[in-house]
Amino acid sequence: MRGPRRRRFSPHYAETSPTIFLLLRRMRAPLIVLIVIFSVSVLGLTMIPGRDAAGQPARMSFFDAFYFMSYTATTIGYGELPQPFTGAQRLWVMATIYLTVIGWAYAIGSLLTLLQDRTFRQAIALRRFSRTVTRLREPFLLLAGYGQTGRILGRALDSLGRRLVVLDLSAERVDALDIDSYHADVPGLVGDAADPRTLDFAGLDHPRCEGVLALTDNDEVNLVVAMTAALIRPGLPVVARTVSPAIEHRMRAFGSPTVVNPFDRFGDHVRLALHAPASYQLMSWLVGGPGAELPEPGRAPAAGRWVVCGYGRFGRKVVEDLRADGLEVTIIDLDEHDDEPGVIVGDASDPAVLRQARPAEAAGFVAGTDNDTTNLSLVAAARRRNPGLFVAARQNKPASAPLFEAAGVDWVVVPAEVAAREIYALLSTPLLWRFLQEMPDRGDAWAERMLDRLEAHCGSRLGSIWKATLTDAEAPALGPWLRRGDARLGDLVRDPRDRDRLVAAVPLLLLRQDETMLGPEEDERLAPGDQLLFVGHPAARRALADTMTNRAVGEYVLYGRTVPSGWLWQRITRRLPHTD
Repeated sequence: MRGPRRRRFSPHYAETSPTIFLLLRRMRAPLIVLIVIFSVSVLGLTMIPGRDAAGQPARMSFFDAFYFMSYTATTIGYGELPQPFTGAQRLWVMATIYLTVIGWAYAIGSLLTLLQDRTFRQAIALRRFSRTVTRLREPFLLLAGYGQTGRILGRALDSLGRRLVVLDLSAERVDALDIDSYHADVPGLVGDAADPRTLDFAGLDHPRCEGVLALTDNDEVNLVVAMTAALIRPGLPVVARTVSPAIEHRMRAFGSPTVVNPFDRFGDHVRLALHAPASYQLMSWLVGGPGAELPEPGRAPAAGRWVVCGYGRFGRKVVEDLRADGLEVTIIDLDEHDDEPGVIVGDASDPAVLRQARPAEAAGFVAGTDNDTTNLSLVAAARRRNPGLFVAARQNKPASAPLFEAAGVDWVVVPAEVAAREIYALLSTPLLWRFLQEMPDRGDAWAERMLDRLEAHCGSRLGSIWKATLTDAEAPALGPWLRRGDARLGDLVRDPRDRDRLVAAVPLLLLRQDETMLGPEEDERLAPGDQLLFVGHPAARRALADTMTNRAVGEYVLYGRTVPSGWLWQRITRRLPHTD
């Protein structure tokens, strides 16, 4: 038995009809008044007798009366008359002129009021937005939530040439799209992302939609976005932000979304920095994106007792990760917690309460409340008691960044930036995301060697990050060389101008089917279909592209042959065997 047929929502009809109906409803009375005034004026001119050139009584036809009232009511005033008016006709015309002025004033005032009406402006904006999205012919990402995370990620993706469609509940945030320095126009809609119809308006069902980013400040809304995308567009990539493990579990029940928890990632960073500072430094550099400065090693957090102020979602995750690493934790919070009997209840900024936590004997201190002013005061109070204390603080608002920097906090945790960097690594180069997930397992000594290689080729600023796929479509010049079975990575990265030198690029990862190899060496053998992740100078990227696509360049780089690059030679040598 066939189930009920699913009716697809039609955003075009929905966004057009309310605009028209609202316009007709609000302008109905003014239009009726104008029509009545015009009709009565025309009718009166046809009924009041006049005189023709011979002095005989004559009446105006409906057409003449309509013609006269048309140019009179519109204030054009041609002055063309069939014959001179009588006194009665002039009195009637004067009355109709004043009535017409009143009617037009009423209609224009109603129209101006309508144009300022919030509902009508929203309807017009919705119609314009829907048309813009419908006409998109490039792949785009649907970004639900344009807060701090959305803005950071949007600008980073725009620099890569990715198109975006933004949906947010705040009109101020959507209006900011017009003044942000984006390379391409970014359509924005003020609406509730938890409403499936709004998501449909924003292009969820558009064939060019290549992914959904649920980055609102509400975990429940992000859950609804992930759920709606999984039900309406099964298989569409979804990246969702949440700080709740329960919400994360519910998200994974719908398809296979990529869930980013900035609090969870911070805990992973703490543990990584404790045991592998070089790995943490390498990860921080790579997620910074092209042009990022090599971060200073900084002061590593010390092993010992930690004091955590604030036992909300962020504080709970930090405590969980610290304890999982075998560290003792003292918690200060305003409320009692039945599941945590050892919590010091009170305001941590109170000297008496802070004294109970003994910060002078602690190794680390975390100010993790949701108030920046409170966190800064906690940092200052803890530093007064222990100047050598390692301090981490949560920054909630972008405007507070200068204050945290001036306070000399060792680690400033900005959840929005943590989430944006993770998602950027995932969307810009998926192989980079895979590298970051597997890199900590290689150990700190391996990370130190990789840092030295990157710094030798890129300097203190991170170069371009790109993927090279060794297929006939993307690397036509390498086909015969790869099929020989003895192709080496070191030969591929030779300089096209001088093959005795290597290009300024470092291979980070080699992916062969589902098998990955991090930091492959020069003698690693390559095979058709391999995917390579490189980081290096942009000139190295162009040189590698020439080697992969230009047969003449490939002949020199791979075999040391200097050959003509004309079409005739390529036709002659296409089937010749390639030997060293």
